[in-house]
Amino acid sequence: MRAKGSDKHPGGGETQPDDRDEVPVRRALAADAPLVARLLHDFNTEYSEPTPGVGALTDRARSLISDGEITVLLGGEGPDGIAQIRFRPSIWTGALDAYLEELYVAPERRGKGIGRALLEASMDVAREAGAAHIDLATSEDDTAARALYESAGFTNREGREDGPKMLFYERDL
Repeated sequence: MRAKGSDKHPGGGETQPDDRDEVPVRRALAADAPLVARLLHDFNTEYSEPTPGVGALTDRARSLISDGEITVLLGGEGPDGIAQIRFRPSIWTGALDAYLEELYVAPERRGKGIGRALLEASMDVAREAGAAHIDLATSEDDTAARALYESAGFTNREGREDGPKMLFYERDL
């Protein structure tokens, strides 16, 4: 699959010139687990989050992709970015809900439309799987990611444009 790249950076600035109009995006196979693991490891390392290391992530990614527990998309030629999606049944709609669990683009490849291509491809994959809803979370200070998500129609307001802000909470068990 190929997704149209953007000529705007998520924060509103122009991207660097790129000789491609489209960004390649493909679904990862179990054999791609080392690539998936490297991108996920780099993601957590960049943001000073714990990581079990590339070896453990490779084994886990291979198993979860093989079992259909996660859907992973790889973007760019390197690949240079990753989107990881999980599906769960919704009691409200009877359809699936999709959760965009991870979206990451390597720092040196940002501003080339890879993040937008992965986001759009994630929504396409979710629709094709029968999902009626997709959600995600990001940190308040990640303004580039927030701008990307908001430009794609995501909101953190409940029910309506002027509704209360939604908050995401987490806790280790």
